[in-house]
Amino acid sequence: MRKVSAYAAADSKSPLAPFVVERRDPGPHDVSIDILFCGICHSDIHQVRDEWGGSLFPMVPGHEIVGRVREAGARVKRFRKGDLVGVGCMVDSCRECDPCRRDLEQFCEKGAAFTYNGTEMDRTTRTYGGYSSAVVVDERFVLKVPENLDPAGAAPLLCAGITTYSPLRRFGCKEGDRVGVVGLGGLGHMAVKLAASMGAEVTLFSTSKSKEADGRRLGAAAFALSTDDSVFERLAGRFDFLIDTISAPHDYNRCLALLKPERTMVLVGAPPQPAPVSAFSLIGGNKRLAGSLIGGIAETQEMLDYCGAKGIVSDVEVIPVQGVNEAYERVLSGDVRYRFVIDASSLKG
Repeated sequence: MRKVSAYAAADSKSPLAPFVVERRDPGPHDVSIDILFCGICHSDIHQVRDEWGGSLFPMVPGHEIVGRVREAGARVKRFRKGDLVGVGCMVDSCRECDPCRRDLEQFCEKGAAFTYNGTEMDRTTRTYGGYSSAVVVDERFVLKVPENLDPAGAAPLLCAGITTYSPLRRFGCKEGDRVGVVGLGGLGHMAVKLAASMGAEVTLFSTSKSKEADGRRLGAAAFALSTDDSVFERLAGRFDFLIDTISAPHDYNRCLALLKPERTMVLVGAPPQPAPVSAFSLIGGNKRLAGSLIGGIAETQEMLDYCGAKGIVSDVEVIPVQGVNEAYERVLSGDVRYRFVIDASSLKG
């Protein structure tokens, strides 16, 4: 066992503080990774504060991990010492059920082993995340990060990147499509970048006029102020695809009215309360309202390779781990453009 430095929440009311994690010695199929950077996802805050229920403490959050291979097990074939690698939301699954066989490990019928706030597949060994200096993961759940990408900017691709890439690919986003992105935060800014890189004409919908300049810089061709009701009348029936990244309560029905017939709106944001959807918002035009949750390992690697080819990373603010509690408060107040990333070297200071 190897003891590594980390930051953890002792309970749902406590700030994150220094902690020590024991990482297992690498087995024959394991990769030992020295963490360079770990992104801060809004879901980290939800789970640290037990807002979804079921949180396990002490908790070391973090599932947007980029690092260098320290050691590869004797039977590891895909990685060697020094490789730039990533770990996302999962560290294992049963590998045998129908979803696992179809590269949909996130829907493992036995329950995937998530990177933190969970257990390994033995259902006993706790998992601790990337707010730490090192991690050990089975090679099947380790991802190659293109060397041309900035590792700090690449870290959020392991969650925000795949969360937005997956539905864009699944529903066939292509050159010339009119795509609406609802909300410009950690997810929304990646949706704008990725959709624009696929050749779509992107319109950003935001409640904040101040986001227009950023939206255009990120690749949006147009901006729509979603607090202006006339916008929804003017743009009704215009879009081939909508990706809704908002995690606060809002009206799905008027967003659905923006779609052309037989087109799709995908939810990747998760408001805390159920939202009413009128049957007529869907029936009128044979429209689809869908959801999307990250992606499997193969698709996540595809996304990283795509971002490497296109030179796409997240817009990040790099912080020392000692600033994590302040960063949480800034995330909640919307004061980040567009993802905080922890510099893991600060754990050694």
